[in-house]
Amino acid sequence: MGLSKKTVRDVDLKGKRIVMRVDFNVPIKEGKIKDDTRIQAALPTIKYVLEKGASLVLLSHLGRPDGEAKIEFSLKPTAVRLAELLGKDVKFCPDCIGEEAVSMSKSLKPGEILVCENTRFHKAEDMKAKTDEDKKKMDDFAKELAKLGDLFVNDAFGSAHRAHGSTALICKHIPVSVSGFLMEKEIQYLGQAVENPVKPFVAIIGGAKVSDKLAVLKSLIGKCDSLLIGGGMAYTFLKAQGHEVGKSLCELELLATAKEIMDLAAEKKVKFLLPTDNLAADKFDNAATIKTVGNEIPETWMALDIGPQTAAAYASEILNAKTIVWNGPMGCFEMPNFAQGTLAVCQAVAEATQKGAVSVIGGGDSVAAVNQSKLADKMTHISTGGGASLEFLEGRKLPGVVALNDK
Repeated sequence: MGLSKKTVRDVDLKGKRIVMRVDFNVPIKEGKIKDDTRIQAALPTIKYVLEKGASLVLLSHLGRPDGEAKIEFSLKPTAVRLAELLGKDVKFCPDCIGEEAVSMSKSLKPGEILVCENTRFHKAEDMKAKTDEDKKKMDDFAKELAKLGDLFVNDAFGSAHRAHGSTALICKHIPVSVSGFLMEKEIQYLGQAVENPVKPFVAIIGGAKVSDKLAVLKSLIGKCDSLLIGGGMAYTFLKAQGHEVGKSLCELELLATAKEIMDLAAEKKVKFLLPTDNLAADKFDNAATIKTVGNEIPETWMALDIGPQTAAAYASEILNAKTIVWNGPMGCFEMPNFAQGTLAVCQAVAEATQKGAVSVIGGGDSVAAVNQSKLADKMTHISTGGGASLEFLEGRKLPGVVALNDK
């Protein structure tokens, strides 16, 4: 994927109306925002655009309203919060297309800002384009969005893997499309990890299922030096090696695929590390009886975390790395008794980063684990896009990135 995309720094913004796609998909309960991290993350680009003498129209989705205007999915609370964070007035438009939206966008003065209502209140934003008629509806919607400005900025990496009206299709109808600072950082760090990693390159892949990570495993095996496997997916690999996994999570239909992946790693001379000891529980519960077992897990027990010996071996491998990509936890870290493996990996990644390694954390659960460990500020880059970062690491082209102008 071409990494040299134009950014807001490469264009003259003065006196222009900027349409910017942000990710304000934040948790809202009874009209109150529970976590404004995503709004805060967009502030550097927002402030830069306003300081350069442009007016700004913000587009975002929120939740899954399925093409209907539903009050609980309104972006109005995000406009209120943005005004508080910026210390200035933020206008709000009750729609993202149509006469009122265009008129409000055109009446903005330099330095003024408008938040438009949820793009997903329109079915055409994220419909599956099954027919030519569907494609036309989506394209017409994007054309309407393009009327809101002279130039498009995409700073919503979390939605970049979707070919929606407000993420990719709008670029066909507006003269210039560039990335914001958040998008630029994602492309830079994820791109470097995929296309030009400094060696040794260690990839840590966890999470529940092999099926969710098949493409990323295959993609990384061609690039990394070591692959460390944790989480529920490890037990499909161990079962494929002939071990007993008890009641641990295991995708029996993927045993042959798991074996193929291990054979591919051997062929490419990639170290493929699996747990050698495990924290097993007699039930899926933080209050369960727990014991540390090797790779033969008793029949009525389930493994819910990597064991201390594995955590130490993984940490040692991580500390030798110059590039680290981590996607997916090592165990059921949401339960304190099964969080130690993930925390040990977190600490090792933080330590390696402080020694000069580049660490890229992608995927919702690994990001949550890093935040929980209070080590987020010790990592090089924490991706804002779960599905998008995974697809990027798989080597897939993200529509919202591809559509931006090349440098």
